[in-house]
Amino acid sequence: MAVESSLDVQLIAASQFAVPPGVDWVPDAGATDAEAIVEFAGRACYETFDRPNPHTATNKAYLHHIIDVGHDALLEHATATVYIRGLSRAAGNELLRHRNFSFSQLSQRFVHEGSSEVVLPALIAEDEELRRIFLRAADETRFIYDELLRALEENLAGEPNSLLRRKKARQAARAVLPNATETRFVVTGNYRAWRQFIAARASEHADVEIRSLAVTCLELLRDNAPTLFDDFLISELSDGTKMATSPYVS
Repeated sequence: MAVESSLDVQLIAASQFAVPPGVDWVPDAGATDAEAIVEFAGRACYETFDRPNPHTATNKAYLHHIIDVGHDALLEHATATVYIRGLSRAAGNELLRHRNFSFSQLSQRFVHEGSSEVVLPALIAEDEELRRIFLRAADETRFIYDELLRALEENLAGEPNSLLRRKKARQAARAVLPNATETRFVVTGNYRAWRQFIAARASEHADVEIRSLAVTCLELLRDNAPTLFDDFLISELSDGTKMATSPYVS
């Protein structure tokens, strides 16, 4: 029986910062580690640790300034890692196009789930009849997958390495699994890459599923580094889904 999977994103790691010995500078008390790293990197370029410009003396003002003038290469010094579950392989393929990220993805060659976990597109999930048809199709596909897997393992019975035998069978049988099959990722990116991803994928023109992922990541990262993401405005579309835009990222 197909099991519906829903999006779950967790922030599992983020950069930490310590002022180097011998540098006479203390970050603002309210600045997060990520925000302090970015400011420190910028000030290190010009040795302006004494904050000579009153207009950029605070961390918030400094970060707003570098984003405003497009000096966002400084954001590459801070990174965040998220663990994503409940994403379809279709949306996962779109995520993988963002090559500035580092990815580790659930392997269908090694992991054999007992049930078929699928992600329903929103337009199908909201219609009971379409939902029933979709889940029935997922069940039928899983049945075919299981039949192929058994037959392939029988055909490979002469392979003495059991791990290799299972891997070969699964990598062939998985070809029939649908794009809706759930996948999972560990994704690491610097804050410049995260801003670019959110700007591209939180747009109203993006696919609904990956847009939901982008907005969720924005909300998580905003908690971790508020000033680096406070230019993004989250709004609700007529269909009830969310989008986000920033005047500084195109």
